[in-house]
Amino acid sequence: MGDEHGSVTKVEPGVRDTVPAGLSRRALIGGAGATAAGTALAMTFGARAAEAAPAPKPSGTGTGTGAGVAGPPALKGIPKRPRLVDYEIFELAALLRAGKVSSVELTRAYLDRIDKLNGPFETYANTGFYNAFVRVDEEAALAAARAADKRIAAYRRSRTPLSLLCGIPMGIKDSVGIKGFQTKNGSQAFTGNVALQDATAVARLRAAGVVLLGHTICSAFSGSITGTFAGNAWNVAHVPGGSSQGSGVAPVARLAAACLGEETGGSIIMPSAANGATGIKPSLGTVSIAGVMPLSPAYDVLGPMGRSARDVALILATILGPDAVNDPQTLAAPNPFPQIPFGPRPGSKPLRGLTIGIPQTDWMRVGSGIKTGVSPQSTYGAGHLAVFNRLVGELRALGATVKEFPGLDMTDPKQNPYFSSSDVLATVDGSPVSPSAAVVNANRYEVRYAKAVADFCESGIPAESAVATLTSQYGRRGPGESSASLASADRFYGGIPAAVRYEGEQRRRTLIANYTKALRDHDVDFMLVLSLGDVIGLRSGGTGFPVYRAYYQVPNALGWPMVSFPVGQVQGLPVSAQFWGPRFAEAEITQAMIDYQARHPEHHNATPADPTPPPASAAPRQRSMTAETESGPSNDPLLGEEDIRKALQ
Repeated sequence: MGDEHGSVTKVEPGVRDTVPAGLSRRALIGGAGATAAGTALAMTFGARAAEAAPAPKPSGTGTGTGAGVAGPPALKGIPKRPRLVDYEIFELAALLRAGKVSSVELTRAYLDRIDKLNGPFETYANTGFYNAFVRVDEEAALAAARAADKRIAAYRRSRTPLSLLCGIPMGIKDSVGIKGFQTKNGSQAFTGNVALQDATAVARLRAAGVVLLGHTICSAFSGSITGTFAGNAWNVAHVPGGSSQGSGVAPVARLAAACLGEETGGSIIMPSAANGATGIKPSLGTVSIAGVMPLSPAYDVLGPMGRSARDVALILATILGPDAVNDPQTLAAPNPFPQIPFGPRPGSKPLRGLTIGIPQTDWMRVGSGIKTGVSPQSTYGAGHLAVFNRLVGELRALGATVKEFPGLDMTDPKQNPYFSSSDVLATVDGSPVSPSAAVVNANRYEVRYAKAVADFCESGIPAESAVATLTSQYGRRGPGESSASLASADRFYGGIPAAVRYEGEQRRRTLIANYTKALRDHDVDFMLVLSLGDVIGLRSGGTGFPVYRAYYQVPNALGWPMVSFPVGQVQGLPVSAQFWGPRFAEAEITQAMIDYQARHPEHHNATPADPTPPPASAAPRQRSMTAETESGPSNDPLLGEEDIRKALQ
């Protein structure tokens, strides 16, 4: 599978030859085609992709109300790090431009660590290693690094415009298309699903000169927020968070400088929190999702995961922007987008004038039940509560007003007529339709969610066992039907009446308005929460998340942005906090995160020890057909809704 550098991607022999005559890979999941479910809400995505979705100018370059910077820091201001892989992206950009290091040298450093610590590729299982990358292309990565070095050399000679990301090695979640790579969304059932084009966000990174290392592992079908395929960056025996597991592990474990994650309901925030990564889950419409294998269109978003807030801010500024042809959702975002800051504000009180609210009805899940009627802080483990209280004091010391406020009680149907509602708006093909199901399933029909999988199954590419797996995952067994089928799912999705979908959308808008009012009534700019309230569990034989936010999917239902950043440790594992607030408030919450990290760098600069005893060598890199199952709360909003309803009974 050649790419623009003419190198060879490590895929199984004969994959190209398995596509039957007459079937375009545009019809395959994640293949970046006009009819693919992998191009959620895409209109077209083919030869015109680069023309239709040009890389926008970074929104954070320059000066303004935030602290955007025009270039990397001065060399004299960069602290000495123990290893090359420990430098932040901004620091690496300065070192690259000054000729102190080459992109080839940097890329080799990450590839060497992947060789030593990642374990076997193409393995969706607990291997005992980090297992952050499920596939890489070393030849293509080194070719891209050499090309980046040429661009950097041209910059040094003539100051040719150059992205700060040029020459920086990154990983991409396994549900996001990279041209020439298989994209499997956490399952061998999608073996043979090869992307013809880069996803829009990937194309923008490639245009900036990013070195694409390969795909980071994700939960099976992007389904679990706890995850077990990867090992936690701080202790491989513990869960990594999901579904963007590898994207949360790799930057902290120093297997990549940063990664792209994808979230439907917790998939960026949970692995960021579990691994102590810094992540941004953007608002719906901020970043194009064309070329992404969808879970729930109009919820799915792409966002960066790395070590520092300014690094992920830089990545977000590079990939955001309108993509009218491939993802009309991006037309809802402000254009130009509010400037994404890259640096801290001056002074000892950078958060002066901000009011940060701690919602008291943000119920926590403890064990099998949901603790309603009590402060969420009362459910935190002792260590996490101590860290949280310290954080509140630190934010106040930086000038912020931090206060408790009611928030919005998602269990109250008057305030929340949409998510986890018991109302049935209609019965379609024998199945009840809730308000959120009306929205999610109608959107799935529009992107051919089940039909594209059916096309893939009928292509002759997947094995019979894979067809059975995909049918079980994406199909439906309707009333009176003897078995599940993709046709039944497609029939159900397409059968939702326009009036029912409209009612669901109106209820979603009502929820958004009510949540907005809850903040406005108490003059709250954005909120502070802990998504994980106690020490996370083991990958096997334990409870993944003993204490976590019950309504972790709400920011996605609202379409609001959220950031996660490390603020301490308990029992050698990270404690992370999250800011979240109104739609398109990325600049505000990112700036606050950058300001905090500038005054408290010890948390995001903390470095985990390599696993001990370290593996003598990586296991043979061969495809594993081991079981691909994970338990834990789901990212799917409809499954999450059902789970909450049961927990509240």
